[in-house]
Amino acid sequence: MIRKEKILFAALKLFANEGYDATSTSKIAKAAQVSEGLIFRHFTNKKGLLEAILTESEKRVQQIFQPIINETDPKQVLRLTIEAPYQSKKKDFDFWRLVFKLKWDTNYNNPNKMNFVLEKLTESFQKLGYKNATNEAIMLIQVVEAISISIVRAEGLDVESFKQFLFEKYQV
Repeated sequence: MIRKEKILFAALKLFANEGYDATSTSKIAKAAQVSEGLIFRHFTNKKGLLEAILTESEKRVQQIFQPIINETDPKQVLRLTIEAPYQSKKKDFDFWRLVFKLKWDTNYNNPNKMNFVLEKLTESFQKLGYKNATNEAIMLIQVVEAISISIVRAEGLDVESFKQFLFEKYQV
């Protein structure tokens, strides 16, 4: 692993588990086994390092939801959306932990980043004849996010039976 990747990996792990504000660049350097100066050379400052991780997060979110956006069958759009949280690999949990933590931080939360999914779901619910398609889409996004959090935190929710419940609810 090259040093820049080691820095990103160490920062991600520390930011996700200890929080952005609680993590110093010296702690990141120590965890990555690099000099603190190398962090500044690659990322300018701690905020630049976080922004590099967030840029990667935008790419990952796009990858996960691209099949949904490309889908034309509205029932399949709902099914793929419900299945989205189950696509996460355990090795990516630190990444998702950080994303969820940053949602609470107004400096780093981008509430519009999921608009493309909201629009696709709203369109799908409209095609399926739902009266309040936008609110139905918002609710499904919120439920999917809650399931994602439960999976990442290993909270003991029977996520598989809940997935089946959603499939039945939306008849997909």
